[in-house]
Amino acid sequence: MRRADRLFQIVQHLRGGRLLTAKALAERLEVSPRTIYRDVADLIGSGVPIEGEAGVGYVMRAGYDMPPLMFPEEEIVALVAGARLLRAWGGLQMAAAAEEALVRIEAVLPDPLKARAAQVKIHALTLNGEMSEAQRALLDEIEAACDSRHRLEISYRDAAGAETRRVLRPLGLYFWGKVWTLVAWCELRQDFRMFRLDRIAAAELGAPFRDERDKTLAAFYATHPERRRD
Repeated sequence: MRRADRLFQIVQHLRGGRLLTAKALAERLEVSPRTIYRDVADLIGSGVPIEGEAGVGYVMRAGYDMPPLMFPEEEIVALVAGARLLRAWGGLQMAAAAEEALVRIEAVLPDPLKARAAQVKIHALTLNGEMSEAQRALLDEIEAACDSRHRLEISYRDAAGAETRRVLRPLGLYFWGKVWTLVAWCELRQDFRMFRLDRIAAAELGAPFRDERDKTLAAFYATHPERRRD
């Protein structure tokens, strides 16, 4: 569970007005009591009226409700358009998460902004075969590898159709309008490369890696401004 979701769930559990211990909250949210102590302290610091202390329990004063989300109309348009773009061109998990985020946001928007969200005229579509389910699943897999700092072992076809095996340190994903590319440190070339996802025939998760100053995205932009692509 993401931390933002966990903080939201803590507030929801405490809204009933009953005293709950950190241990009880930790069991419900499947985290440690120490994590609950830290989260509750942050919530109190942000103004949520939670009372209590470690070892005793926590309770929230009656009458508190989550403040409504307020976005300017321009931000509403951007959120809706972005979610539609991810639904059409994102990974399977990305698309589902974007859709769910919009549902949650819409649920707490004031009525005028709900109407504006429904009226956004920006859409994103794909034709048959442009983004297969396998490619969507691969996109999710690569994004997770970038986040967790795990190497990827891939089979890659170049523009001429020749296939090679590569071991990569995945650093970031970029969308070029119908084409996703992966920026990575290639351990075969000992240099940065960009790989088109539609040319990756297979990918397997490899060993974890640690960031090294000369093998980061910042180093890529500093030393390869031409954004070299394989």
